[in-house]
Formats: sequence, C-alpha cells, structure tokens
Amino acid sequence: MIISKTPFRISFFGGGTDYPVWYNDNSGAVLGTTIDKYCYITCRHLPPFFNHKHRIVYSKIENVNDVCDIEHPAVKATLNFMNIKEGMEIHHDGDLPARTGLGSSSSFTVGLLHSLYALKGVMPTKLRLAKEAIHVERGILKETVGSQDQVLASLGGFNRIDFASNDEIKVQPIIMTADRLSGLQKHLMLFFTGFSRFASKIAEEQVANTHKKKKELSRMHEMVNEAMGIVSDERDIVDFGKLLHESWIIKHSLTDKISTPEIDDIYDTALRAGAIGGKLLGAGGGGFMLFFARPEDQPAVKKTLSKLLHVPFNFENSGSEIIFHRPYSR
Repeated sequence: MIISKTPFRISFFGGGTDYPVWYNDNSGAVLGTTIDKYCYITCRHLPPFFNHKHRIVYSKIENVNDVCDIEHPAVKATLNFMNIKEGMEIHHDGDLPARTGLGSSSSFTVGLLHSLYALKGVMPTKLRLAKEAIHVERGILKETVGSQDQVLASLGGFNRIDFASNDEIKVQPIIMTADRLSGLQKHLMLFFTGFSRFASKIAEEQVANTHKKKKELSRMHEMVNEAMGIVSDERDIVDFGKLLHESWIIKHSLTDKISTPEIDDIYDTALRAGAIGGKLLGAGGGGFMLFFARPEDQPAVKKTLSKLLHVPFNFENSGSEIIFHRPYSR
C-alpha cells in the first residue's frame, strides 16, 4: 500500500502567463507557494477476490473491471499513461474541497502519479512528476490548464517559476529571512466563498482572448519581478498587498467570467474593512479568496466577512511526498 501527500497551492502573481498560448511566444512567470492543506492518495493492488478489478473511491465509489470504464477522467488517464494492468484500489481524501482555486485537480494528478510510481518501486524527480502531470491534464485530457499548479504541487515551497517555448520550466526558490516569510504569512487571510467551478471552462475564454490582452498579460508578468523585490528587500511588506490589488483589477479585465457580482461585493467589503488587496484564487468564478491585511485590521475583515469560512493556513515547502510505503507481497 502507498499513501502520497501532495499540497495545494496559492498563486500570487503571473497567473495567465503560464499557458502555452502565451509563453510559447512570450516569457511567462508566476510567483506562488504551497500551503499546509493536502490531497492524500491511497493506492494498492486490489487482491483478485472481488467481482470487480478496480475500485476508485472519491466523492463517489466506482467498481469496474476495465480501466476504460472508469468515469473519473484523471484516474482513467493516469492509469493508462502509467500502463497499469493489475487491479487497483485508489482512495482520495482532501483537506479542502475540489474546484475551488487551489490547484486541487493538479495536486490529485501529481499525487496519483507519485503513488503509482512508488507502487512500481520507482522514485521520479519532482520536476518529472510535474511535467508528466501537465501531459496528463493538457495532452491526454485536453483540458485548458496552465503549467504552474503541477510544478508547485510537485516541488512545494515559495517559488518563482519561469515558462518558455518548448515547455521549458525553470524553478527559482524565493530566498528571504524567516522573519520576512513569517511577516508575509501574517498578512494573508484565506476565505471560502462557498462557490465552486470548473477552472478549465473559465480558462478557455481567457486563453481565447490572449492575443487581445498582450498589454495586460505583460504587466502581470512584470508584477512577478516587483513582488520578488518586495519580499526579498526591506521594502514595506504592505506594497505586496497593493500589488495584489493592481493584479485584481487587471485580471478582472481578462474575461467577464473571472468574477461575479457576489465576488466583487465580497472583495469591496473586505477592502472597506481594512484589507489592502486580494485575489480570487485560480481561474476565477468562485472558490477561495485571498486577502492581504495588516494583522491589526484582520479582526475587522474577518467580522465583516463572517458569513464566509475563514481558513487559517501556513506555508509549506515539502511538495509531493510518499508518507507510507508497504510493498505488496505476492
């Protein structure tokens, strides 16, 4: 039996520049971090004593005899990609709900790949896991997804990720003092709006508009450098929040599906209560919202958003891990 543990992520800046339609002709970059909320995948070879060959347990339970009969698209695609012939039992558990902007789909794919490799006795590099997860999601499933979620989930930590043509990926860990990192974290608040959506559907329109939004996407790319300068230097950390607000305004203009009147109202309410900036995580439409507020202003923000679920979190730097490994005895 194998159990993998793969983190969810928060993307700060550069989202939208991690799609091939952009970075194949322009440089793309994102700044993001993983957090201590995880996707757990348990898998084992299913003993041949059942009426089914494969058992997949997530929000529903699937008992099937052939991989092609599996309804869960990522499970089916990953098992085929890994050329799994033996019966499998796969369980998924997550600390946070799916389709909420924290890269949960990519964390699932990375974690499943990691588990299946461990079951085969193979230890892939984390960058290989990321690239293969991108291939499963974009190449096999034909989903409109970027490339940051898979890299962050695989490697973990606070990173700048650069994307270039031919899917070249470069990861640069962000170096800052422990006090600076802690100070940034103390200024961040995460709220669940209660809405969930399929990011790929929203991203389709954003990608289709890419050629019309070169100015906006170029500015979002520039923000990655500016944000790195803020966290790495002795500048006022509040400038990070102001930059998030600018990014919110620009991302709002990429497509009218990114936000909703309800989301806009939540954002404006938080700003009136003292938040300096924030963002809707993921492609848009709902899910989790991140706000930047001074610690002394956070009680007021939390009170005014009392109808939403506040989710405390910490940064993490482990990435995808195998936390339990017991080889199957034949």
